[in-house]
Amino acid sequence: MTALIVFVMLIPLWAIDFVFLAEVILGLVAQGRRTYPQGPRKIAILTPAHNEQGTIGASVTAIGRYLPAGTRQLVIAHNCSDGTAEEARAAGAEVAALNEPDRRGKGYALAFGREQLAADPPDIVIVIDADCTIDAGTIERLADAAAAHGSAIQGSYLFRSRPGDAPMVQISNFAMLVKNLVRQRGGRRLGAPALMTGSGMAFPWARFAALDLATGNIVEDLAIGLELIAAGAPPAFEEGAHVWSVPSNVAGTETQRARWEGGFMATARSTALPLFARGLARLRWPEIWMGLHLMVPPLTLLLTINVLVWIVTGLLALLGIAAPFHLSSALLAMMLASVLIAWVLAGRALLEPKMLVRLPFYLFWKLALYARLARKTEKQDWVRTERID
Repeated sequence: MTALIVFVMLIPLWAIDFVFLAEVILGLVAQGRRTYPQGPRKIAILTPAHNEQGTIGASVTAIGRYLPAGTRQLVIAHNCSDGTAEEARAAGAEVAALNEPDRRGKGYALAFGREQLAADPPDIVIVIDADCTIDAGTIERLADAAAAHGSAIQGSYLFRSRPGDAPMVQISNFAMLVKNLVRQRGGRRLGAPALMTGSGMAFPWARFAALDLATGNIVEDLAIGLELIAAGAPPAFEEGAHVWSVPSNVAGTETQRARWEGGFMATARSTALPLFARGLARLRWPEIWMGLHLMVPPLTLLLTINVLVWIVTGLLALLGIAAPFHLSSALLAMMLASVLIAWVLAGRALLEPKMLVRLPFYLFWKLALYARLARKTEKQDWVRTERID
């Protein structure tokens, strides 16, 4: 009877573990390259920027090398107190400045950018952040995929580690690869919607024009994806379109993770269960799986919870209640193995082998971050993340 009670108590955690394992295991192997009919080439690149002097010019130039002829490159200098606008303009972009100190957030910049485009709207809008670069063919692939899908497309948005990056930065970049590439692949194989991750997002104009953008939501990308799912037009993942971000230093990485993961968990708490229940009631798979996906906490927190459960069930096993311990052990081993395989197959360029010994320090660093997030009640603002020079 005691074993049954323990099983019932742990079913929610184990269900979350299965969601994570399904996404990771199905996402370990790259998908075959999809082919799309050539889509429209009236494209606009929209880049929201807040105090990106020293970064925006190089990004505009790098992206400009791979733009199809006639593509409009628009930078929104939002609440900037530096030379962002001048630097972007000198690099060849069209620039629109918006100063509204009481309205902080990337969503407001995107809404203002949409207003600038509305007089002569493009067929496809692609949002790329101010610190990003792209691979050749990324813009065409995003545009073709968005036109074929009829809704938003999320490209592979990753952080490119360098040999001199701090261990915490490299490990964090690998964790983002698991989230933004491996689990996205797995979700696509399951027929689930993509998680919108902020940069490398492509929209047909009609979809973009209908979005509720002018909000201060710190995870506006996640909110956009949920809005599209609710509208019956779930976004899709296109792994062949690569968008790369400049790695940050340790302090900047902590700022990014606090903003992203804090916003994600706050949204998940209020959205996951209602979305899952609504999907079940309507028999709509995108809503069902996205609700389940939102229940999965960030990787470090998920593994920590499972380790604690493994310890507790291990103590119960010493008292003769062994079945929960066996299942906990199997799930924990599978999760660790799947993450290790993901590193072997796709993560070694981001996380050097010698850095693996620093994983326990990263674990404590992230747990301290979550403790601060749990105590923090004030709204987080859109701030520039410090870059590595």
